Amino acid sequence: MPLSSITDFVLLAAIWGGSFLFMRLAVVDLGPLPTAALRVAIACAFLLPLVLWRGLGPQLRQHGRKVLVIGVLNSGIPFALFAFAVSTITTGLSAILNATVPLFGALVAWLWLKDRPGASRTLGLVVGFAGVALLAWDGASFKTGAGGIAPGWAVLACLVATLCYGIAASATRKYLTGLPPLVTATGSQLGATLVLALPAAWTWPATMPGAAAWLALLAVGVVCTGIAYILYFRLIEEAGPARALAVTFVVPVFAVLYGVLFLDEQVTGWMLFCAAVIVCGTALSTGLLRLPERKRLGVQR
Repeated sequence: MPLSSITDFVLLAAIWGGSFLFMRLAVVDLGPLPTAALRVAIACAFLLPLVLWRGLGPQLRQHGRKVLVIGVLNSGIPFALFAFAVSTITTGLSAILNATVPLFGALVAWLWLKDRPGASRTLGLVVGFAGVALLAWDGASFKTGAGGIAPGWAVLACLVATLCYGIAASATRKYLTGLPPLVTATGSQLGATLVLALPAAWTWPATMPGAAAWLALLAVGVVCTGIAYILYFRLIEEAGPARALAVTFVVPVFAVLYGVLFLDEQVTGWMLFCAAVIVCGTALSTGLLRLPERKRLGVQR
């Protein structure tokens, strides 16, 4: 990749890794649903003027229904589930589970779009889900924790969120092919905002959130969602979708680092081992890594 793309790649991983930290800081005062709703609303307010400025408003209106529905799967439900998860489990563990997004994407594409994987990708699915099972077995206790919620429900929420991402990716490929990514991104945030508005208002905290929560929301909405989308789209254009997708593997590195530095979170050797298994499986399932092909021996006559 050119130096500019490498810079975008590292910066995007660092930004998306920070989204788990900022969600954790916001959810303490606001709760999961208001945090998710304000995140997408702020991102929508940031992206919508860009769509209008680039003259993409007619395309957003033309494909509005499909984009809004996919936005519920691509942003609304996952953001709410991850906001719930980081209130119970560490941000590092949440980010590691988030790395399974391409894994679920490959599985959904296989089942829905009949995108049958080869030997390498099939092995990757098996290895990746084995890593998830090992990680969940260690940390997914369903005994009520100190916060009144069992960690197992938080782990399950992360996996449902990544499954939603996988479904949204296949739906985008099936119904929104050729639509500018900025239109899809903006429509996703708008659809998520509409869906989460009422639940967020219903669960709004009784006391006014502090300044730290509002600053965290601005950071996760503008930087980790709005600006991150722009970097991601530019990376796709310059380096290709396969290399852009690899950023998912680097995000947990930054998320774990931020959690250790700013939240005093603990990282175990088992978490790192399971993360390595998940990353290897995901790399195989997405085609970034391939098994060596066996050479066919011809018989000369």
